[in-house]
Amino acid sequence: MLPKTRITVILLFAAWTVDYIDRLVINVALPLIRQDLALSHSQAGLIVSSFFLAYAIAQIPGGMLADRYGAFRIAVVGLIAWSVFTGLTAVAFSFTSLIVIRVLFGFAQGVFPGAALKMLAERSVPEQRMTATGWVNSSNAFGGILAAVIAAIAIPLVGWRGMFLVIAVLGLFVLGAFGKWMPQPLVQPQQSGRRDPGQRRRALQLLRTPVMWLYVAVFFGYDVLVWGAQAWGASYLQEQFGLSPSASALLAIFPGISAVVVIILSGLIADRIGGRPKVLIIPAMVFAAAYALVFPHLTTVPMIVIAMTLGLGIASFAYIGAFALPLKYLAPTVTGLGSGMILFGGMVAGVIAPAVLGVLIESSGWSVALSALAVGPVIAIVAALFLPRSGAEFKARLAPELVADHTQQFPIGLPDLTTTKEARS
Repeated sequence: MLPKTRITVILLFAAWTVDYIDRLVINVALPLIRQDLALSHSQAGLIVSSFFLAYAIAQIPGGMLADRYGAFRIAVVGLIAWSVFTGLTAVAFSFTSLIVIRVLFGFAQGVFPGAALKMLAERSVPEQRMTATGWVNSSNAFGGILAAVIAAIAIPLVGWRGMFLVIAVLGLFVLGAFGKWMPQPLVQPQQSGRRDPGQRRRALQLLRTPVMWLYVAVFFGYDVLVWGAQAWGASYLQEQFGLSPSASALLAIFPGISAVVVIILSGLIADRIGGRPKVLIIPAMVFAAAYALVFPHLTTVPMIVIAMTLGLGIASFAYIGAFALPLKYLAPTVTGLGSGMILFGGMVAGVIAPAVLGVLIESSGWSVALSALAVGPVIAIVAALFLPRSGAEFKARLAPELVADHTQQFPIGLPDLTTTKEARS
């Protein structure tokens, strides 16, 4: 990768790691929060889903704001705000107060992903973009690992409230690193805030493009499995197998490591194969559906951990598959919005899956609830069947002004990494 790209990857990896620590530690603490605030399973599921509702709502506007005012500026605003609301989680005193805090936290984090992926696109060349994206997005799983470790250490020492206060500080360190080391884009983007008469038209065109909503559906299906498993996995181990919060948190490290490796590997593969989505998505989601159906029938903790490590790890191939062609071929003026659209699908899944599972756990039991997660991969498979097979086919489904001009996008003096493979795709 180019030096600017490497630095950007490191900084975005750090920011997104903190992002995921802040949002995921609540899953480990959920049984203790339920006990302290006298909540039902359904209420606990709504607390998790309330974050994702706000997060989902913010995705598309967040991407549009990044396209209009600059990705760096929007990312920094989001980082500051979500750190504040992470700390405020520690002072929640009722179901209602926790819902309000988590909703505001969701809005704050929701403007970051589209801006982050746009920042990466501005600082990378197309033929290296999925490799860079794979490294950046592996932070999601790595953040889950650190969330488990931090929760396992902090909850016994300072309780769940003290834990949220401690991790709120992490965002401030990333903020300082952003200000000091974030490089300038490879090409200067449109001046932030400057009115572009064509921007609204391009945004509406992209929102009306059917192929983009297929990617939204794929990411929705993938995240039904991921967010449902992450929201209730720790509670399942604690309630059904008698594990402590610390033990259940530490066992989540193994699926996290698996996901990190797979996301990085899938980024490298996506660049090698021209980003063909079906190759990455369909086999991974078939395996994930089988995993979801088998998982509730496993009877020992080691078997469960092995299944989670394989199931959630292999499912992660679909993550990069959902972004490979859009991030490579969308014009820079709509990269933020395009990223926000796809992420919106995943966050809608984050709203629905934890809440529905909470209701199913109370009404039908753990086995039915966990088996229902197979619905997500099936949705992803169906949507993936209609995706374009190559970059050329993807570009053909877009309006001409939505397609990146790779021959004009980068200044003279950068290595020409696009010509040969671009012609083949």
